[in-house]
Amino acid sequence: MSGGAYEESAFGDGAGRAAPEPQKVLIADDDAINRQVLAELLKPEYTVLLAKNGEQALERVARHMPDLVLLDVMMPDMDGYEVLRRLRGDPDTAQTAVIFISGMDRPEDEANGLKLGASDYIVKPFNATVVMARVALHLQLVRQRRMLERLANVDSLTELANRRRFDALFELEWQRARRSGRPLSLALLDIDCFKQYNDHYGHPAGDRVLRAVARAAGAGLRRPADLAARYGGEELALLLPDTDAAQAYQVAENVRAAVAALQIAHQASSAGPLLSVSIGGATLDAHGAESKAALFEAADACLYRAKQTGRDRVAWRD
Repeated sequence: MSGGAYEESAFGDGAGRAAPEPQKVLIADDDAINRQVLAELLKPEYTVLLAKNGEQALERVARHMPDLVLLDVMMPDMDGYEVLRRLRGDPDTAQTAVIFISGMDRPEDEANGLKLGASDYIVKPFNATVVMARVALHLQLVRQRRMLERLANVDSLTELANRRRFDALFELEWQRARRSGRPLSLALLDIDCFKQYNDHYGHPAGDRVLRAVARAAGAGLRRPADLAARYGGEELALLLPDTDAAQAYQVAENVRAAVAALQIAHQASSAGPLLSVSIGGATLDAHGAESKAALFEAADACLYRAKQTGRDRVAWRD
């Protein structure tokens, strides 16, 4: 197959590969033969993406978020060093692993690439065995880093995002909403009379209930950008980017109804015989002038109103 046939395609893993989602490797090189040789070498093990210049490489990293980039240094219009500078300057791609593959074999060339943040430097003409070994090594490091990041950002009881993850994404989405003018909605969920549930049924039962509510909340979010997090104790937070007040209210109401549908007995509750949740929410105003703290306080005030007006309901800021 010719090099040009690879330009707009991605290669899946080999038929015998057990992993359902092979890691993605982007090959960025202006030489079609180099692209083809590397693609043929890597495609039995990985999903392979191709780019023939720096601009195309940046576009495909942004679109596909590969696990690793094999990047040529000498390319027309934008060299590999500039591509790496731009990747490192974008928060969304700053952690992307990059291996330079270059015909520039002076020690200072390699040192320059590593100083810019490359993970490794391979000199052309490359040895296939060496390329495979180094690609496998750096992809293993990527897997380990992501596993550690996940453990650091997940609440161990509910398996939702934890407070740390919520705070980081809340800041990111708030900044994004202010720049774009798109809506951002926040809902806070609290299990009604949860202390009484723990006192009556015991803390192990309370933990099981918290996990069940967390599953219902997570299942109620349909878009990848939406986030359900354990904010603290029996309180969850739902972060809904690009979601207006009417849409967000409906998401919150669906979550409330899903918890009610679990029909978990709660004999000690003053809200009713079954376990229920109260939810309060607010949507960032159209001008994006509201601070992050003010948006959170507005959602918290609505949660308080939901509890004061009978619990088992959703209250949203008008």
